[in-house]
Amino acid sequence: MTQTITVIKGDGIGPEIMNATLRVLDALDLGFNYEFKDAGLCALEAHGELLPVDTLEIIAANKICLKGPLTTPIGKGFSSINVALRRHFDLYANVRPVVTFEGTKARYDDIDILTVRENTEGAYLSEGQTINVERTRAESKIVVTREASERVIRYAFELAVKAGRKKVTAVHKANIMKTTSGLFLEVAEEVAKEFPGIEFNSLIVDNTCMQLVMNPGQFDVIVTTNLFGDIISDLCAGLVGGLGMAPGANIGKDVAIFEAVHGSAPDIAGLKIANPTALILAAAMMLDHLDLTMKANRIRHAIKETLINQDRLTGDLGGSAKTEAFTDAVIERL
Repeated sequence: MTQTITVIKGDGIGPEIMNATLRVLDALDLGFNYEFKDAGLCALEAHGELLPVDTLEIIAANKICLKGPLTTPIGKGFSSINVALRRHFDLYANVRPVVTFEGTKARYDDIDILTVRENTEGAYLSEGQTINVERTRAESKIVVTREASERVIRYAFELAVKAGRKKVTAVHKANIMKTTSGLFLEVAEEVAKEFPGIEFNSLIVDNTCMQLVMNPGQFDVIVTTNLFGDIISDLCAGLVGGLGMAPGANIGKDVAIFEAVHGSAPDIAGLKIANPTALILAAAMMLDHLDLTMKANRIRHAIKETLINQDRLTGDLGGSAKTEAFTDAVIERL
């Protein structure tokens, strides 16, 4: 059965890096069909809304979406289009792998960390946020539930088993946030008992950040709540050269959306100099999700060899090549 992928090219550099990514996928002879839909500024211009109903319907029908970076204008009704997508499809697990590639600006040469972040609740809920008239006191509610904690923690352990990983670390602040973070830690300890083949430990979030800087090799899979995961996953990206090397996935029961986690970079849009690596790696994650891991590994190997050989690299990687030339170098190594 042919797989149809919903493709959202995105804003800014989105169309450029998406075209590069689709070229790489096509070079693997996967037989995918692509259904192109709009979201973000291009959707606002074409359809009068940032996230058209038709786009949501097609994502739901195809269940797999590859998405470029989107821009949310200030004061247009969304705190974030990405957050709106996560809530609409209940994409409860945000998965962010970081791997060292030789030939980049990575701080370490042996990083391979997978951060799994709860995506639907915690400190990022918009409900319960208040500020008084004098703007002298603001409040926000943090909600952590057993159900949401258990499903994301279980997903992290199951992903560790599937990927052949050895260790899961639950990150929390239960020493201070004894109810919300305490519940998350409690559930993590319970779920860990069901996976005796996976080493389990827990760390307080501030210690985790220090340890990631000092000795990142001790980490394998990290599972944590929404706010902590947002911070930790970007910290991890910094260890391997920045967001230009960082793909991401948002996983739900029925729908999965794969993306580059960096922004739309409007300052370089149209110059055709953007680095497409993050989105190409996100496409590799999509292939893993579709049980096409051998094809996914061919992509990763091709990127690795291109970087090692310093062949036609984009400016952020230390070269002067344009997006298309870098993509040519990757495809030649598939």
